[in-house]
Amino acid sequence: MDWIDVDIPKQWLTVGDVCDYLGVTPHVVTRMLREGELTGVKIGREWRIARTDLEAWINRARGVDP
Repeated sequence: MDWIDVDIPKQWLTVGDVCDYLGVTPHVVTRMLREGELTGVKIGREWRIARTDLEAWINRARGVDP
């Protein structure tokens, strides 16, 4: 399988950006962040996810190594 690149022009994504990309609810993304399944940084009350971390998570879930 080929590596999937997340085609979003921002380096840091909001929970909403990830929801739009994956087609899931904010509850799902927030749970993944709290449980450490998806790496993110909490700034105040809001999470930010590096685009590269989202790409890595997607590809690990698919069984693709960089």
